[in-house]
Amino acid sequence: MVEAILFASAEPVSLRELADRMPHGSDPAEAVALLRARYEGRGVAVMRVGDAWAIRTAPDLAYLMQKETVETRKLSRAAIETLAIVAYHQPVTRAEIEEIRGVSVSRGTVDQLLELEWIRFGRRKMTPGRPVTFVVTDQFLDHFGLENARDLPGLQDLRAAGLLDNRPPPGSLAPGPATLDEGDEDEAPGQTELFED
Repeated sequence: MVEAILFASAEPVSLRELADRMPHGSDPAEAVALLRARYEGRGVAVMRVGDAWAIRTAPDLAYLMQKETVETRKLSRAAIETLAIVAYHQPVTRAEIEEIRGVSVSRGTVDQLLELEWIRFGRRKMTPGRPVTFVVTDQFLDHFGLENARDLPGLQDLRAAGLLDNRPPPGSLAPGPATLDEGDEDEAPGQTELFED
């Protein structure tokens, strides 16, 4: 029954929804575990998406489905930056997004992400004005093949992939190429040549 429900559903299905559809006394968690074992090493897999489960193409065969995917419109740079901030800093308010990006966030950018159902409104923050927060959705996790937001690549992973500079952030002092001699411990690098005759 669980296999049939997951197979027929386009959206991930939670254990609670599975329990509601199954006979009283059934254990959907055990059924999902057995189903995952049955599909191990096959062309499809039972995958966790947030708090729900779905049958998806096995990750190692996903390239076969590239022709079958529907191409959606490309996100603007502002939308990608906003989405990344929400994903890495959730729950986050609009003011916090603007502070991190350094520019104001247009209503259209947030609306586009809400329309794609990649972000949603979270709880209101317990600060003056009680601003609404944004969090990523299960559709976002499903699209990027993540179990939860903690599976996003970290800073070291992004640097290793060449997506981030290894340069220090602006305003921080990086050590220069000059090195100190053991006798010049009190002098800053590069200062000796300023005072030579």
